[in-house]
This record gives sequence, structure tokens and C-alpha cells, in this order.
Amino acid sequence: MIMQYPHTEPDRSGRLSVASISRFLITLVLILITSYTHTVLASPDADKWVHPTRSILQASPEKLPFYPSRASTGDSTLTESMFDVSETCQGCHQEIYHQWKDSVMAQAWRDPIYKALLKRASAATDGKLDNFCVGCHSPIGMTTGQTTPGQPLEAVDVPGVNCETCHNISDISGRDNGAYVLTPDQNTPSKKYGPRQDAESPYHASSYSSLHTRSEFCSACHNVTHPFNGTPIERTYDEWSESAYNEEGIQCQDCHMTPGPGVQQNPGKSALMGKERGKVFSHYFTGGNVTLHNYFNQPEMAERARAMLRSAAKMDFIEAPKSITGGQMATITLKVRNTGAGHKLPTGFPEGREVWVDFQVSDSQGNTIFRSGAVKDGHTEPGTQNFKVTLGDKNGNVVDLNVWEVDRVLSDNRILPKGYALVKYRFMVPTDVQGPLSLNANLNYWPFSQKLVDELLGEGKMKVEIVTMTTAQHSLKLQSRSAFTLHPQKTSTE
Repeated sequence: MIMQYPHTEPDRSGRLSVASISRFLITLVLILITSYTHTVLASPDADKWVHPTRSILQASPEKLPFYPSRASTGDSTLTESMFDVSETCQGCHQEIYHQWKDSVMAQAWRDPIYKALLKRASAATDGKLDNFCVGCHSPIGMTTGQTTPGQPLEAVDVPGVNCETCHNISDISGRDNGAYVLTPDQNTPSKKYGPRQDAESPYHASSYSSLHTRSEFCSACHNVTHPFNGTPIERTYDEWSESAYNEEGIQCQDCHMTPGPGVQQNPGKSALMGKERGKVFSHYFTGGNVTLHNYFNQPEMAERARAMLRSAAKMDFIEAPKSITGGQMATITLKVRNTGAGHKLPTGFPEGREVWVDFQVSDSQGNTIFRSGAVKDGHTEPGTQNFKVTLGDKNGNVVDLNVWEVDRVLSDNRILPKGYALVKYRFMVPTDVQGPLSLNANLNYWPFSQKLVDELLGEGKMKVEIVTMTTAQHSLKLQSRSAFTLHPQKTSTE
């Protein structure tokens, strides 16, 4: 913080007056008080990018009832009977239920990639990370004791992130690692928290929660920090909080709880007997995991995810020549812009999420003379211009899969919200090629590589879909070498 100290002016004799000294001392005290207050208030978030509040994250098990998850229940013991199944909610909230049931939230426990990783992590850490993972993939399962560390996954079937999970959260105690406060009351059914100040239900009590209208609600599970060494693994909430979207008051809910990209008007009712609203929050929770929706045979949700991805980025050729001569080296620049994502592009699950440019140059006969960004052996080829996070272990080795071994972030070249990246290519134009040359660039995305999926699940168990987010094209004329006259380079001496 930059502080400006007060100036003092001497009297005509050149000495400081008593009044001037008094003003100086009073102002200095106020500055010190303000500075101290600012420091105290700012300290909880000051190191969030590297080691967020280590003392809390690495607290003893006695202070975290579901250690190492930061979840809490207001010192109450929760039982399965305190929560309704989501089908009960369907009785009044039919449209919302049908939106939710095919969402990624609903599949959070069933997700085969999650289960395979959890099984590996549990075996590698003797169950020490089980609550850490389960806390966000089945909050009710963990807090009611239906799941226990080291328990075989095949032995339990618990809800993912369902209606009762979100609408029984009364507060958050932090902004990562499942720091929600899940507090169903002793009534059956329990009071539900939501975004309406005038909500009424014949079935349950309702309470307005401003938290449910803000991105902070999402932060509990969409910031992930290694619980034992403080390394930032996922930072979706923080990426948003430092962006222009936060400054403009655009929340996570404004993009992920709408009928589709750019659609804000959604009039209707939240419940059959509810009030007419100018805007009803959709419960599709649309993201970019087309592959998971395909796996669960959810074509409508898969298409929603494709639309979300296609709304997130733009790409253009810049500084591209209009013509070139065979035998010359061509230099091409692409500008890739994050135009629609309120967080980095891509975000989340760093072991898998990857955006990359597949750039191809073809002659007039369709023959490829240059390519960078092809998928080979289940992953993008070496030299691909991609955007992703690379994690490392304590020795600086790349961690591709075993996230529990992560000790540091080796690199992060993802594109900031409303930011851009410049991508350059250099290639030789053959002398015998026939023009014009066609330059085609696809900006591709997958939630995880096919290689990673095959390693976790086995070959042929899940097909990863590559989604083209946006494209760019450019035509490059070829001129004969005889059309050019070489001129000697001018030199000068001083």
C-alpha cells in the first residue's frame, strides 16, 4: 500500500508551530490506524494465489470435522433422514428437476473419471485424501457418514451435488476445499435457503440467502488447494474474482444458470404453484464437459456444453502476408481471445483441461504442407501451441495424473478473462507447391486427453470428443520468383 504522509509548514521564524506539530501527529496516528486495519482485513486473502491461509488449510483434524475437507455442519451430527431425495423436490419444481438431473452436478458421484482418480488417490494415501475429494462430489454422503475414508467405492451409492446439498448450505467458512456449512434443521423437511426474499412453499420453510446469488457460493468447491502443502490446484473462483466480470457485477450464476450463452431473460415460475418471475435461474449448470454427457447418453446437455464452448473464444489471423514466394519462410500470427469465459481459458481440472490450436497449411490440391496441433497417440503432438496448467512434484517433475503428488505449478499460460494470446508459426513454403495456400486454424478443447482416459478406464471405455471452439482462415497467394527483383541491402557507416 502506498501511503502519503502529511506535510508540515514552518512559521515565519522557521520553527514548526505547536498547531502544526499537533496536526502532524494526529494525521500520522490516523494513517497508522488505517494501515493496520487495512492489513488485518486484507490478510486472509493476501496469499490466496500461492498458499491460501495455510494455518486454516493445514489445521488439526479436531478443528475440521471432516478433515482434510473444510466442510462443517454447525457442530451438528447429520443423518441421512434429514435430507429428501431429489425426486421429492420434483413434485413442485418439475422443470428445475429435469434440468438438474442431466447436469454434471447430478453426475458428480457417478463420474467415472472422478471415481477412478479417487480410487487411485485413496490407495496411494491410505485414504487420507478421501474426504477431501468426496466432500465436493457428495457433500451429503460425507457429512452423514454414508462414506468413510478407505471404504471401497463399489460399496456405496450416494447422491452427487443435488437439490438438498445446495439449498441446505447456510454459509461458507472459506473459499476453497469444500468450505461450505451444511445445516439442515431438525424439522422434516428442513428449511431451504435460496435467492428469493418472498419465496413461500406449502411443503418446507424458506429463507432468503444472498450467498446463493453470489459467486462466493461456488468458491467452496471451485477453488481447490492441496490440503497438505498449500499448492493451488484449481482456481476458478479466484480467476473470476480478479477479472472484469467481478468488477461489472457479473456472477458465476449469470453464465452457468441461464438457458444458454448470452441469454438472460428467462421468465416463468420456479415451482408449479410459485409466483411469476421475470427471471428463473436455470439448473443446467452448463460447462464444457461434452464427453461426460456423451458417456451418460445426454445429447441435449452435450449440445448445450458445445454451445457454451463455442461462445467462449474468438481467433483471427493478424500480420499475415497476402502473398509469398515458394522457397521462402512464412511467419504467421494468430490472436486467440477469451471473449466469453469469466475465468481463465480453460479452467478447472488441470490434469485434463486443454485448449490448443490445430494449424494447417494446404496447397490448391488439398495437400498438407505444414501442420501443428494434431492428436497423436491420444494426446496433442509435441510442439502444439496449447493453453493449460502444468503441475509438478517436489522434484520439479511433471505430474500428469497423480494429483496428490503435486507440490508446485510449473507453468500456466491460460488466457485471462477478456484477455488474449498471440501464437506464431514459421514454416517453409516449398518451391514446387501450387497456390494459393489455404491457412486453417481450429481452436480445440477437450476436458481430458484420450490417453488419460484410457489409462484410467481402459481403452474403448470412454470416447473423448474434441470440440472446435472457433476457427480462422486465410488465403495466401503464391508469386513466381521471377516476379521479384533482388536489391542489394543498403548499409551505412558513421
